[in-house]
Amino acid sequence: MEKTPVLILAPLPDFLMQPLLAAHVCHDYFHAADKAALLGKVGAEIRGIVMAGGSVSPVPLLEQLPKLEIISVFGVGYDGVPVDWCKAHGIRVTNTPDVLTEDVADTASALVLMTSRKLIAANRFLHAGAWTKGAFPLAHALHGKLAGIVGLGRIGKAIAHRLEAHGMRIAYHGRTKQDVSWEYVDSLVALAQKVDFLIVACPGGAATKHLINAEVLTALGTKGTLINIARGSVVDEAALITALQNGTIRGAGLDVFENEPHVPEALMQCENAVLLPHLGSGTHETRAEMARLVVENLAAHFSGTALLTPVC
Repeated sequence: MEKTPVLILAPLPDFLMQPLLAAHVCHDYFHAADKAALLGKVGAEIRGIVMAGGSVSPVPLLEQLPKLEIISVFGVGYDGVPVDWCKAHGIRVTNTPDVLTEDVADTASALVLMTSRKLIAANRFLHAGAWTKGAFPLAHALHGKLAGIVGLGRIGKAIAHRLEAHGMRIAYHGRTKQDVSWEYVDSLVALAQKVDFLIVACPGGAATKHLINAEVLTALGTKGTLINIARGSVVDEAALITALQNGTIRGAGLDVFENEPHVPEALMQCENAVLLPHLGSGTHETRAEMARLVVENLAAHFSGTALLTPVC
């Protein structure tokens, strides 16, 4: 069977690249030294795109791929895909939802624990030999505290269940009130004022860019901690740095950043921030399932069968 030509828009792990190479002719746009030359050579034949959740497929690029039929995203987020444009041009889009929900929720709850109990600082304290000179300073308990979740989708709900197990109370803000037992707050600023932890679990994209801004951080206040496992674009990073430096908020736990993998030096110098290298779904089990969905969605499309996880 003749292999289908696809364009690779992001660095992908070997466990995904190997099955892609076995089934398709893969053209590596991400690493190409001369991207224009590559498109001039193969653009007219490309029928599929594979990209990561944090990467972008801009319209000017897609317009140079007249035979494009499908974009398969290795990730749950697809804010880098111009979905409306794809719908208008009959291009299908798929992602890898559900399979990473539990791991990302685990990471969010870990960030809540790490920030409240100062576990990173405690680890450094011990390794520095400081324990022999005195006890580590007291931190803050979780039980009885109020967690506010921004975006109560699959991941938001999974986070809420985990934090309830720690004895925390739950409130949430989103586009609509849902049929759940947790308190709904129709204003993001009002939610921030109420909670001890503000946990960002909403989609990225233009609609939520800098949703967490200086006003929200001021409302969160000195009792509050910001947790972000969604997209870096949702938080105004400059405003967050200022809030951390000035003590406007107590702290932050971040797995995502505005310009990954580049993290501002000023943010890395904030001792009241716990920073992780976007590892929310970073387990062998989950990434293997994500890769399987990417490959099987492409196979389903090109064989004329139903997509496993269609976006459009």
